[in-house]
Amino acid sequence: MRILVLEDDATLGPWLEQGLRTQGHVVDLMTSGRDALTAAMTFDYDVFIFDRMVPDLDGLSVLKALRQAKNRTPALFLTALGEVDDRVEGLDAGGDDYLVKPFAFSELTARLNALARRPAASPAQDPAELRVGDLTLHLHKRQCFRQGQAIDLNPKEFLLLEAFMRAPGRIQTKTMLLERVWDLHFDPTTSLVETHISRLRAKIEKPFGGTLIKTVRGAGYLLASDD
Repeated sequence: MRILVLEDDATLGPWLEQGLRTQGHVVDLMTSGRDALTAAMTFDYDVFIFDRMVPDLDGLSVLKALRQAKNRTPALFLTALGEVDDRVEGLDAGGDDYLVKPFAFSELTARLNALARRPAASPAQDPAELRVGDLTLHLHKRQCFRQGQAIDLNPKEFLLLEAFMRAPGRIQTKTMLLERVWDLHFDPTTSLVETHISRLRAKIEKPFGGTLIKTVRGAGYLLASDD
């Protein structure tokens, strides 16, 4: 999983980061609420772990802002505040679970796994097709069209394009794409992603003109309509 952790404690934050990385997760550790909000609005995460009390923008405010922006990523609050009213406030803000400090790492892991298993949407809500500009992807039929013209994609190219089209305008890092398309939770230090993106561009861009998949230097790639 890719996990965003918001924790300013100089001991607890790195401990969480190291423990989660040891289990094979990709972890972004933030000590500032504003930095965490920016990351959550820029990248895709599987789970949020937010401390309630952090500088400049507390975890509760960060999650409220994300929920207002229609971000439905499961969120777990970590806090020293264990009163019922505090837990209710966190859940009312859009939190999915609540863990009071101090806690056992095994309990945190169990709660994260439970959150990750929750479906983001029911099958009825999952779209049958995705559209970005004049590009259309039929998920059930596994077909791709641009300007009404069929484009032949191999299975990995289809999954790669689907990952982009499910989050148009949002940066996809190399690590994120390796996880979602190849189920690799590490960087094999190859040009796997770059090669497939080059092939995908040749199929969905070159015959039609314009650029759909844009390279964001030092960050990753994003898909944007060329309209």
